[in-house]
Amino acid sequence: MPIALLALAIGAFGIGTTEFVMMGVLPEVAADLGISIPAAGHMITAYALGVVVGAPLLTAVAVRLPRKTMLLAMMGVFTAGNALFALAPSHELGVAFRFLAGLPHGAFFGAGAVVAANLVGTRQRAKAVSMMFLGLTLANVVGVPGGTLLAQQVGWRATFAVVAAIGLVALASIAKLVPRQPQPAKSSLRGEMTAFRRPQVWFALAIVTFGLGGGFASLSYVAPMLTEVAGYQAASVTLLLSLAGVGMTVGNVVGGRLADRFPTSGLYGALSALAIVLATFTVTADSKVGAAVTIFLVGMTSFMVGPMMQARVMEKAGGAQSMVSAAVQSAFNIANSIGAYLGGLAIAGGFGLVSPNVVGATLAVVGLSLALLSRAVERRSEARATPEDTATPDAVTSGGSAPAEHTVSPRTETPDAVIGAEPVADPEPLPGLDPEPHTGPRPEPVAA
Repeated sequence: MPIALLALAIGAFGIGTTEFVMMGVLPEVAADLGISIPAAGHMITAYALGVVVGAPLLTAVAVRLPRKTMLLAMMGVFTAGNALFALAPSHELGVAFRFLAGLPHGAFFGAGAVVAANLVGTRQRAKAVSMMFLGLTLANVVGVPGGTLLAQQVGWRATFAVVAAIGLVALASIAKLVPRQPQPAKSSLRGEMTAFRRPQVWFALAIVTFGLGGGFASLSYVAPMLTEVAGYQAASVTLLLSLAGVGMTVGNVVGGRLADRFPTSGLYGALSALAIVLATFTVTADSKVGAAVTIFLVGMTSFMVGPMMQARVMEKAGGAQSMVSAAVQSAFNIANSIGAYLGGLAIAGGFGLVSPNVVGATLAVVGLSLALLSRAVERRSEARATPEDTATPDAVTSGGSAPAEHTVSPRTETPDAVIGAEPVADPEPLPGLDPEPHTGPRPEPVAA
């Protein structure tokens, strides 16, 4: 794999750390700013909102920029947002700076996925994209636990200062290692938006929303499941969340490899496995060992879907890849919101702490159903296009094409035909040869 993927992975590591570490440092932020934990939670919402708004907006604004320039600009905004948040003197400014830090998230991954795919051959594109997202999954293994520990020992501001420093390292790495990839000559916002006319693009975004929403429905409430149902001590939760992060990392790598070799059946398998694992979690949540194993599998099966869908949506978008690639990141965060919201409704409705797993399994089945429907629609479109694609030039007439069975071989009548007698056709020419034109003297017609 090209060394440039390392630069993209460093940027992804920083983005993943700042997105998820906030969940672990809420008590420290709330105590320092003198606000409640629910009020501090607004900073998580602000970041997610920044992702959803920034992905299409910044991609549209920068549609004519070379992709390397786009990556540098997005990482610059990310670094500034985190540095400002580390210095935020109030709750209101903290929310504003978290929104700013979230704005470049989707646009960076959108441009980064296209750059990663273009660095390798066609058969390795999904693997290359997964290598960039490896930084995002490793953030859950190393960045989030490390950032949480740093906040507990030194303070939350030190955590986000380190995140800003990671942003600077990513900026230098991208500038040094990523080759220039100019936008296509005809690149325009209108051209990028044409990709959204394709049904398969919308199918892909819906599969991300519901399929990954299933995983987030469970993972959003895994901490109370582990402490209240499985019986773990609160101090063990960080380690168990790291186990989920390891599962995400494994799933990301496996999903990238499957997407290159078995793009359709691999997607079916990943969504089916996710639904089964989430349904199983409703039973294994009562056991410490069972819960630990299952949380690893939830992380793995959830993140197998990510690189598959990123590669699929880029393939279905044709040449207009930047906007739809960024839209996948919006869909990813919408999945996070929907999963957490529906899982919370199940708990509030009195169905118990394990009920988000049932919600998640249902959402995964919806994602699988959409994947099956997507393929059925695609096959029907291919079947409808086949006659037109295989029509021979002889069958084409002005205004359309004639069915093959209505085409006949041309007959050439000779000028030697006898008046009153049946005309005699020239013998069929050999394949690939035109019949010889009659060049001899024209005989006088014979009267009947």
